[in-house]
Parts: sequence; structure tokens; C-alpha cells
Amino acid sequence: MTPCEHVPTLLPTEIVVRDQDIIGGYTTDFRKKYVGQSPALLRPRSTEEVAEIVKLCSRHGVALVPVGGNTGYCGGATPDGSGQQLLISLQRMNKVREIDADNLSITVDAGCILSDIHKAAAEESLMFPLSLGSQQSCQIGGNISTNAGGVSALRYGITRDLVLGLEVVLPDGQILSNLSPLRKDNRGYALHQLLIGAEGSLGIVTGASMRLFLPPISRVTGFLAIREISDLMPLLAKAQQYTGEAVTSFEYISDTSLELLLAKKPELRRPIADPSSHYVLIEAVTSSPILPLDHAMEAFFEDGMSEELVTDGVIAASEQQRNDFWNLREHIPEGEVLNGGSVKHDVSVRSSDMGRFIEMGSSLVERYGGGARLSIYGHVGDGNVHFNVLAPQGVDASAFLEKVSTEVSPRIYDLVAKMEGSFSAEYGLGQDKMPLNKHYGDPIKRDLMNALKTVFDPQKIMNPGKVVPTRIETASEKEVSCL
Repeated sequence: MTPCEHVPTLLPTEIVVRDQDIIGGYTTDFRKKYVGQSPALLRPRSTEEVAEIVKLCSRHGVALVPVGGNTGYCGGATPDGSGQQLLISLQRMNKVREIDADNLSITVDAGCILSDIHKAAAEESLMFPLSLGSQQSCQIGGNISTNAGGVSALRYGITRDLVLGLEVVLPDGQILSNLSPLRKDNRGYALHQLLIGAEGSLGIVTGASMRLFLPPISRVTGFLAIREISDLMPLLAKAQQYTGEAVTSFEYISDTSLELLLAKKPELRRPIADPSSHYVLIEAVTSSPILPLDHAMEAFFEDGMSEELVTDGVIAASEQQRNDFWNLREHIPEGEVLNGGSVKHDVSVRSSDMGRFIEMGSSLVERYGGGARLSIYGHVGDGNVHFNVLAPQGVDASAFLEKVSTEVSPRIYDLVAKMEGSFSAEYGLGQDKMPLNKHYGDPIKRDLMNALKTVFDPQKIMNPGKVVPTRIETASEKEVSCL
């Protein structure tokens, strides 16, 4: 019996799952790009049981792969093919521990579904602003481990900005408990920040304290056609000025992205009659019962039209119309899948460079893409765009996209690097983007990440092969790789 098979026998039988039909739901990643194996899925019921599992794994040298809602795009929660890694899911740890309404904070188990946190906050007439397309299935522990972004990051920040404190089981089984929801705490290093975005490579998040906000009383949503891609940021600046910086979402959608979706989903409708090359989905909210946000947005719309930044548009007249706008935005990725899939580039540049990046990146694809189609959309208000490449109609998508990955993607990432941007804006590294980090990442930062991994997890049992390499290169190997 291998150590990986032995450890589950030392645990309570009710937290050990050996049914491969259940385990199979976690051994293939969301994009079906990575497939692994595992003899058991462990489902602890408390932080103490998580600590006991980790202690046993540390003692026997067994690797652990934390899994959540399996909604990630980089294979960060998929085991390898050795069959010698155990899976651990916190799905049974899904309680809201505390809501402190006066402190505007909520403390929850890491296995809580994001939409359930929204409901718990709403019951106290408060709001948790992290909003994702996968919020009905993703778990807050996974959101924290990947530092999820979402459609409201422009106003409220990404996950890192929403976390006040964490409870974490470290790789030796110790429990680091820093759940106090203080806004100011200067007692040395903010260790919990190291765990945000670490994808389970430094420990397992078991609980979190997070910020809450007053819910919006007034909300205005518009779907606008804009003249030029270079008008994106001037338009956002104007919207922030008119609304008093109340804009929560500023989403760009290219006409190609919209057409790909509408061609496969004829039941959906274009909000604006005349097609345009560029669209913006904008939303602003206020918790004030007296501020006339609708008037502010109407004045912004009129001013944008008079300056010819906006060529057409519509402001949602009902909640149903607002939902229709967002339904289009949220189904753009499905449109890509229905058209044969895409090579995804989840990148970020300075907001001031966004229009220039889209223009220059599009020119690269036009020149080297062999007739490829582009789907461009995303949270451009915070500098993040999904710059995705699809095969032309009538061409074998698999072979074509493989060629795109090797011949076009490097040119796109080179452009991002020249603009001092990031090759991973919100998806993380997982195992998928580690080669990109080796090529484009800062070598000093990589060395520091490797050093932190060694300090936290000297046995390298926590989610091995993700974020940092399992085996650290020697100095001579680094020199060779740079030749």
C-alpha cells in the first residue's frame, strides 16, 4: 500500500470518498485541458479535521490538491496523472460564522458558495460585491486562492481588496488564525495577503473575514455603441465625473464577440438596432436615497453623444432589460465555445494603454493569424481584457488553434510585455501559465516565490506543480535556459 493509499485509512471513513464517479468530477479541469488521477477525495467537516489531514499528509509525504467549484481556467485544482495525490474539498464547510453589520464584515467557512454569501449579506440589508459568472458554483476559498476579479472590481476592488483576515491550515498542520475583521492592523507582516492568489500552494484557506457594503438603492445600466476603441478611457472618465465615481462596471464587447454569440443563440437580441464595431456595458450604483443617479447617467449619455464618443445606446428601463444586457455579456464565452473554442489571452495593461493594445493586438492577429477571428471583451475599466483567437469558419479548429498557440500567442504576449502588462490578469497561474511566468515573469520575483514555497512547504506537498515549479532550477540551469 502506497502512502497515498494509506493516509485515507487513518481518517474517519465518513470524510473519505473513494467512488471514482465522484472523484472524476475533480480530476478533469473546467476547460478539459488537464486530466489527472486520485485514489480518494477527502471532505473534512471542520478546520480541525483539515489540520489533521494535513498533518498526516506531512508525516507520510503525501501531496494534497485543494479543489473547489472546479471553475478555474488554468488547471490549478487538477491533480497530476500519477494517482499519488489526494484531493481535499471543503464543500462541507459552508457555514456563515458571523455577520457584523455595524462593522460591515462577514466571516465564513471557505467552502461557502459565493451566491450564498450574497444571500446571507442581503438578509442583513448589506452587500458582498464580488460578482462572477460562476457564482452559483464557485466557493469563496477558491475565489481567495485565485484572487478572483469579477465585473464590479472597478468600484470595489478584486478579492484581495475585500479580504480582512484569513484562517489557514499551513503545510505542517498548524492553524494560522487571523480572522479578526479589523480595517487597521499594523502588527507586522500581513501574512494573510501571501495566501491570497497562492492557489493552495502555501496552505489551505479554511475561513475568511471580508468586507461588506451598503446595497445599492439606485442602479442605472446602459448599453452603448462607441465611435472608436481609443474613446474607451475618455468615456469612462466622463462617466465617473458625471456620476461622482459611482461606476461599478465598464465592460467592453467587440462586435465580433457579440456576433459569434448571436449566430449560435438566435433567441438573444442585439440591444441596439444598428451594428457598431465597439460596445460598452456600463453600470453605476448608489446607496443614497436622494442622489439622482438616473439624471447623472442621462446627462453623461447626452454629453457623450454630443461629443460623438457615443454613437448610439439605450439605458435599461426595467430590471428585465438590465438582465438582458448582462445576459449577453456573461454568455460571450459560450459563444466562443459554440464556434469551436478559442485560444484565450487573459491579459492586462494600463487602462490608458487599453485602446492602443486592442488596436495593435488586432493588427498582429490580422497579419499572422491566417484569417483567424477575434473575440475581444472584458473588464477594461480596470485594464483587463480577454483577447481570444478563434479559427475561421470551415477550418479544423483543433489544428488551427494549436498553430495560433505557437505562432500568434507569443506575439500577443510580447506586446503585453512591451506595454509592461501582465499575461495573467485574473485567472492565476495554475499549471497552465507556469511556462509563461518562466518566460515573461520577473526572475527576482520568481526566486522569492520559490523561497517562500520552500519556507512554508519544504516537503512540497501543497498543490505541487502549481504556481511554482516542483523542482527549483539550479543557477547553472537558469543560465542555460537563458541562452
